[in-house]
Amino acid sequence: MQVCEENTGHAEVVSVNYDTRILTTRDLLTEFFTLHNFELNRGRGTGQYRSAVFSLVEDEQLTTARQMLLILERAGYQPTTDVAVVADFHPADARHQQYCTARGMSPTRRNDTKIRELLGTATKPGTGC
Repeated sequence: MQVCEENTGHAEVVSVNYDTRILTTRDLLTEFFTLHNFELNRGRGTGQYRSAVFSLVEDEQLTTARQMLLILERAGYQPTTDVAVVADFHPADARHQQYCTARGMSPTRRNDTKIRELLGTATKPGTGC
């Protein structure tokens, strides 16, 4: 329950492994910013529920995320997304795995086509939890 104390800097995240020969980093991040509320802060900046893009190394993913956030800022959005290198990733305990699926829920999605157009990719809306 350490994450729930909100003062540890931990965040609830999803680890995504993908093949850049099939899906570009830009297309993946466009989906993230299109479907997810990147302006979410809930007033806690470092709480467990926040918008973030993390990587284990400084790489194309982080550079691309920063570039995309700048585009969104220039378009009038107020992103609060953290972009940072992290030391490690710890999977959540079993009760948090496949949370939506296990509870018959569908996640709330932003699915903002204006954002998709601003970020300039051919990615089409995704599905699934």
